[in-house]
Amino acid sequence: MSQDRHWMNAALELAKKAEDLGEVPVGAVVVLKDEIIGQGWNQPISGCDPTAHAEIMALRSAAKQQNNYRLPDATLYVTLEPCTMCAGAIIHSRIKRVVFAAPEPKAGAVISNGSVFDRPEMNHRVEYTGGVGQEEAVGMIQAFFKRRREEARAARKARKAIDHKETE
Repeated sequence: MSQDRHWMNAALELAKKAEDLGEVPVGAVVVLKDEIIGQGWNQPISGCDPTAHAEIMALRSAAKQQNNYRLPDATLYVTLEPCTMCAGAIIHSRIKRVVFAAPEPKAGAVISNGSVFDRPEMNHRVEYTGGVGQEEAVGMIQAFFKRRREEARAARKARKAIDHKETE
């Protein structure tokens, strides 16, 4: 198993923690010298924090562990392509490399929209690789949203039944 796959598996495990909290299942780890120095999973809903994406949580954890807001030579592994906010934080933290599993066609900012890391005006270059663990990450996210749609349908149906009984 490649190193990238090994660390992505750790990020996928953290994505399950997010899902257990009712969050979109995204997990991330920051690795330096073959050691996880930071980890995170999506927490914006449960934490009432719009910035609590998996990448941000992992960067915060790593920065605290290293006692430095800069993380040169570190690699961030994340199960979903980073958004613009996360891409900006990755640049500011001086992460050397990002490995992501699934592209995010709506909000992804690495390859899908904007290609933030490739913009010439950025003062730091981030290497990136996509598609590592893509099948598992996509499967997890699709199952999550399918379940959410089914729950929403069931809730609407239940409300309709209650409304119908009240009008009888």
